Amino acid sequence: MKIGIIGSGVVGQTLGAALKEKGHDVVLGVREVSETELDKPRGQAESLRAWTTKTKAPVVTFAEAALFGEILFNATGGGVSLQALAIAGKANIGAKILVDVSNPGDFSTGVLTSLPHLTNTTSVGEEIQKAFPTARVVKTLNSAYIGVGVDASKVADGGGDMFIAGNDADAKAVAEALLRRDFGWKTVVDLGDIGGARAMEQFLILWFRLYTLRGTPLFGVKIVT
Repeated sequence: MKIGIIGSGVVGQTLGAALKEKGHDVVLGVREVSETELDKPRGQAESLRAWTTKTKAPVVTFAEAALFGEILFNATGGGVSLQALAIAGKANIGAKILVDVSNPGDFSTGVLTSLPHLTNTTSVGEEIQKAFPTARVVKTLNSAYIGVGVDASKVADGGGDMFIAGNDADAKAVAEALLRRDFGWKTVVDLGDIGGARAMEQFLILWFRLYTLRGTPLFGVKIVT
């Protein structure tokens, strides 16, 4: 499957490497491709040159990634997702499945300080669907550390539960198949339409609190009855 990833930080790089390893044809999108961009430090992530050398997957522009992919992943920070997707282009995104894995947290100080006010009444996932009405937006993978998201076997019980939300049932089915087949998730909980993204994004506050107290992101959540 041809997959275009919008965003080249640790989330985008981890997703891209995992999907490439599973046999998908992957490109990683950045704002601009230049020698400087390829070599600059990227925080917790590798340099783009190191990543593309390791994975053999190309680094392209946002627009090229959106045009290339049969399925798209938004792996940008929630605060810049709408801007990044606008650069990718409405025509290039069209009616494709757009899997939104973003979170709206403010990590500018190195810790989670707040969620933007929009999450009180909406979510990044919902705003993406409004801005790109023909796209089939699916929210998932934002409720776990991305290393667990792409490999549920890293924690007990198959990772616990992974959540999913979106307006298009067929798009959710495709995304769920990827979660199960490629990333090993045994249980995927459907939260309904894209409005479910609001609850998923607000879960970040609890997730981050657990992470700081446990000292590791290698955990999942499980619904029991």
